[in-house]
Amino acid sequence: MVKKKLMVLVVAYNAEATIKSLLDRMPSEVWKRCSEVVIADDSSKDFTSIVANEYKLRNKKKNLTIIKHQKNKGYGGNQKWGYNYAMKKGYDIVVMIHGDAQYPPEYIMKLIKPIEENNADFVFGSRMAGHPIKGGMPIYKYLGNIFLTTIENTVLRTRLTEFHSGFRAYSLQALKKIPLNLDSDGFHFDSEIIMQFVRSKKKIREIVIPTFYGDEKCNVKVISYGLKILRELLKYMLTKYKIRSYPKYDLNNFKK
Repeated sequence: MVKKKLMVLVVAYNAEATIKSLLDRMPSEVWKRCSEVVIADDSSKDFTSIVANEYKLRNKKKNLTIIKHQKNKGYGGNQKWGYNYAMKKGYDIVVMIHGDAQYPPEYIMKLIKPIEENNADFVFGSRMAGHPIKGGMPIYKYLGNIFLTTIENTVLRTRLTEFHSGFRAYSLQALKKIPLNLDSDGFHFDSEIIMQFVRSKKKIREIVIPTFYGDEKCNVKVISYGLKILRELLKYMLTKYKIRSYPKYDLNNFKK
């Protein structure tokens, strides 16, 4: 079986204190397997890019690319940039992980396995399927995650344990078929893209991952985030039942 070309996208914002740890924890198998590890620094105000470049030179990582955006694109905007970059490079699989080291790079090979075996189009690591409280997840995030995931599963008729993980692997072949550039630049991008995969009947899988919470600053405004997701679910339903059409969920905008 021909190995698919893999890219790891590290979305980073003010990750100076954690980026080296994340790269250190990335298994040697991943470094060997990756065509490219791309750190997308979303116009950080600290020295994220400098620390990453020093790591590249010191460890002679030729497949490590550091890009610093001159203007902040937002969490969703940074992902859209990264996925479009992966498409242009002709990669087959892209893994997205946060630069704050909250998610386990040790699980990257496990994450991509269902896609490599053609058993999934999209795989994400679920903290909620494991022991998130033991891993330090704040109780308000734990309860909020359960609340939103329950509503999302009900509306989308899915049985996922989590919709809000920032550790994901996509088949680029599948990703090319959804109108991801119509999605938000904000944090609810992660839920929008799941809705699009459900809408287009793509195969979604989960793996259980451990939870790591440290001193990282949360940039998500929780109430606003929740309301935006509820609004997107309403748009999804209105489009699905042909009451009103929203382009990002309209199948006419999906490629076959």
